[in-house]
Formats: sequence, C-alpha cells, structure tokens
Amino acid sequence: MRIIFSRKGFDSSAGGGPSPIVDGRPVSLPIPAGIASRTTYRSLGLGEHAERASRGRLGPDDLCHHDPMFLDDGSCAFGQCGAAQTHLARQGVGKGDVFLFFGLFRNETTGEPHHRIFGYLEVEELVSLAQGAPEELVALGHPHALEMHHRNDVVYRGPGRVAERASDALRLTVPGGPPSLWNRPEWLRLGELSYHDRADRWLRGQRLRSVARGQEFVADVGRRRAPREWLARILAEIKAS
Repeated sequence: MRIIFSRKGFDSSAGGGPSPIVDGRPVSLPIPAGIASRTTYRSLGLGEHAERASRGRLGPDDLCHHDPMFLDDGSCAFGQCGAAQTHLARQGVGKGDVFLFFGLFRNETTGEPHHRIFGYLEVEELVSLAQGAPEELVALGHPHALEMHHRNDVVYRGPGRVAERASDALRLTVPGGPPSLWNRPEWLRLGELSYHDRADRWLRGQRLRSVARGQEFVADVGRRRAPREWLARILAEIKAS
C-alpha cells in the first residue's frame, strides 16, 4: 500500500493566500481554473472566502478547478495529469492506495499559516481519460472530464471525505514553525517519501523540512503495521464529526 501526501488548494502562488478555517472547520479553496470549468466559487458557497483569501484578486463569479471533488454519496473523484501523474504512475499508485489531501490554512485565532490534512481518498478505481471521459464524470462537471489537460489525464475514484474539524491530529506543521517544517510520523524515515531524498530535510526530533514545490509525495509502506495504524487514526479523525 502507498500513502500519498497530495498538496491541494490555495497557497501564496495559487490563489494568493491560505485557505480559511471557519468555525473550527478547514475549508479548502480550489485553485483558480486554468482551462475547462463549469464551477464558480459562488456555486460552492465559497465566494466571500475566495475573495478574502485572494485579497480581492478573485471574486465569487470566477471559475475554479473543483478537484478533488467530494460527493454526497461519500466518494471522491480526483484528477491528475502531466508530470504529477507520471510520478504517481512510476510509483505504482493505484487501487488500494490512499491519498491524504493537505494544504495551506490560516489559523482561525492567530492567523498563523500552516499545513494540515483536510481530506482523503481511498482508491478503488483509476479511470484513464485518453479515450474520452465517462458520461457520469462529465455530468458532474469534473474539470478533467470536461476537457483533456494532458495526454495522460486520469481520474482516481473511491471512498473519500473532508474533515469537519481542524484538529491538532491533522496538522502537519510544527507549533510555531514555518509551514514547510512538519512533524513526521515515527514510521516515516529518510528514503521513504518521494521528492524528499536529501538527508538535510530529515531533522532531529521527528521533523521534516518538506519541499516547497510538488503535488504528490508518495510513501510505499508495503505491509508494515505502524504506517497502517497511523493511517487508520488519521482517517478516523477525518471521519469524526
């Protein structure tokens, strides 16, 4: 099994600032739409949040890249393509693997920006879009189904949901630290997370200096018990309401 730390939502370059935490709940703001989209920030009920987080550069009627798409039936549809999908394919990501979506958020009280996990997807199906998108994905308005982004465009599907509370258990950034300085799980060691091969990123005190760029960081945990138990706790925290 593989655990993928998947960076999504607003940040200083995509959108202009952190996503908000509203009444104790992390609200991930989709990045602005690059190409095909039918979805505005207003239609997701995020118009005011997008305007505030972007400092007025985006408004309620701007189109957004609504992906990952969490559905009312408890499933998630997440599209990927280009270099990021090539990396996932080379890492062997597929059925049975789990995406943990994280992003940059602003603390509701202190205003501190930090990284936190806000949702997950357990992969049951990988849909290649090279020969066209399934009609159900088109009907949903999924941006990767509306228009091909790249020749290797795919959509990962399976159970998934977003967190209803911004708990400390889902926070990646160390207290008081810059967003990229993470508390890392005990089971995660040097050589076990893609894009993080430099030894100087792995610090004492179970800390990790995460890379500034990149979307998909893959840990192949195999059949090891410790990462599976850690993942079970993370998913339980996300599912808690």
